[in-house]
Amino acid sequence: MTARPASRLAGTVTAPGDKSVSHRALILGGMAQGVTDIEGLLEGEDILATARAVAAFGAEVERLGPGRWRVTGHGGFRQPEGVIDCGNAGTGVRLLMGAAAGYPIIVTFDGDVSLRKRPMKRVTTPLGEMGARFEWSGEEDRLPLRLTGGDLRGLSFTQSVASAQVKSALLLAGLNARGLTEVIEPERSRDHTERMLRAFGAEVQVTEQGAGWRIRLEGGQGLTGTPVAVPGDPSSAAFPLAAGLIVPGSEVTVENVMLNPLRTGLFDTWREMGADLTVSNRRESGGEIVGDITARHSALKGVVVPEARAASMIDEYPILAATAALASGRTVMRGIGEMRVKESDRIALMARGLAACGVAIEEEPEGLIVTGGPVAGGSTVETAHDHRIAMSHLVLGLAARAPVSVRDPEMIATSFPGFVALMQGLGADIEAG
Repeated sequence: MTARPASRLAGTVTAPGDKSVSHRALILGGMAQGVTDIEGLLEGEDILATARAVAAFGAEVERLGPGRWRVTGHGGFRQPEGVIDCGNAGTGVRLLMGAAAGYPIIVTFDGDVSLRKRPMKRVTTPLGEMGARFEWSGEEDRLPLRLTGGDLRGLSFTQSVASAQVKSALLLAGLNARGLTEVIEPERSRDHTERMLRAFGAEVQVTEQGAGWRIRLEGGQGLTGTPVAVPGDPSSAAFPLAAGLIVPGSEVTVENVMLNPLRTGLFDTWREMGADLTVSNRRESGGEIVGDITARHSALKGVVVPEARAASMIDEYPILAATAALASGRTVMRGIGEMRVKESDRIALMARGLAACGVAIEEEPEGLIVTGGPVAGGSTVETAHDHRIAMSHLVLGLAARAPVSVRDPEMIATSFPGFVALMQGLGADIEAG
């Protein structure tokens, strides 16, 4: 797929449903008793894999129309008949393991080639301390694995690195554990699970603990189905907004974007870089604050991104690096080692891709330093089937001097189905082939 330099982008689009909330709405709906009607569900491949998994665990899962889904749960997960194949969904598999661990069932989890490379012990180790048992079919710490759940006991777990996936898995397991489950975070990670558990009727206590949080949940709590309105995904909105910032003469508005303060680190960073970003029509939807964000072409400058911000924007560093390539001066991104164990080694791939486009880049074990300026482009970038690597370089190609191509772009559909059509509607020249 190739992106060619653009003269101007303009228009108003709607962000696709938030990926994190979509996963959780399906899983909590499957664990609950009764009906959960979901509006605005992201219909990417990762979410569809989670929907199939929830159905395999015994819930009735129906698609009623575009973004409209109904999950009818029966008060818990049942023994599935076959392997739970989570495709490329890292969030899906880790949250599903946490949920399934609380029930007396035996489950084999697997995924695609990419997901089989991602570490699982960060979740299986604390779940094992709660009483779940795991058997590895091949390499330890990697899928496929077999989980034997049930008869869990609560635990107090202090995370060394803030991770919403680990926290969420333990809280979901804790619903069916004996006693108290407590997660202590050194820094605050996204809190969608805590918010949604309350919406489904659970009691969750959250108190400040230094720069982080202490989250507590008593076991033995049942969930009740409830309507869920999925807000727009800020991680997906970042791509058209980034294009608006770096393509001269552009003005792009993305409607219905979630403005949860634990998800807006990228927007804060862009403003520090001099971005002209404005928010209008701020409102509440589905327990989250949402708004419409407008990005206008801006003369960006390099900044040092606070390391403490990493947990709130770990998925957005690839597109931040792409916009930093057009900024004046150095943009320093450190404390982002988690990027190396995402769908790919995103630090290495962004470093190689930007360098291939003529950008001055320094790669560190847990960081990237980008020195911006005019971007030559004129290269083909390896993506390792990573959707965010592909989209970030395609956006970069819109502001480079020569086209930028990416290999294996089909994985964009995992998180942002319709990305190309949406960008073309704004005036971007992005085509397959």
